[in-house]
Amino acid sequence: MALEKTPICNFGEKIYDFNLKSVDEKNYTLKDIAGKNGTLVMFICNHCPYVKAIIKELSSTALSLKKYNVNSVAIMSNDTVNYPDDSFDNMKKFAQENHFSFPYLFDETQEIAKKYGAVCTPDFFGYNSNHELQYRGRLREMKDLVPVDGGKNELMEAMIEISQSKNGPINQYPSMGCNIKWK
Repeated sequence: MALEKTPICNFGEKIYDFNLKSVDEKNYTLKDIAGKNGTLVMFICNHCPYVKAIIKELSSTALSLKKYNVNSVAIMSNDTVNYPDDSFDNMKKFAQENHFSFPYLFDETQEIAKKYGAVCTPDFFGYNSNHELQYRGRLREMKDLVPVDGGKNELMEAMIEISQSKNGPINQYPSMGCNIKWK
């Protein structure tokens, strides 16, 4: 596994549309999932230890953000031939086990990950109501895949700020995780 860090936020960059199949066997587009006050696009996968370390909190964060009219979507873009743990069937199991309240989409061609410039799992893109990027950071500070005592949920705080002001925090810390498994 190669550890990657996300680049700094390119404030104002527009969100990219998509049409991808979800684990519920439906296709979703940006129009289907965009939130009134913001949209969180997350690139995750099933097998990454960095994703596994935060998945319970990430699932509850997405659910809590609905109160602020921020909708979330997760996209899995890894090569499933060489990484069968990330197969569509395993995506279904992972979503169910972790009580996803958001669509979990399969980017089989990896086209969407490339458009967004996703580099790792997890990789978070927080957009305001105008579909402008305002957050490209981590969920929270971690040390050895364990949340740091007294740390805060930076993703939650950023998305709440975005929902209320349309602007994200100036200071953001990159997310870290396994590199996207390109074909």
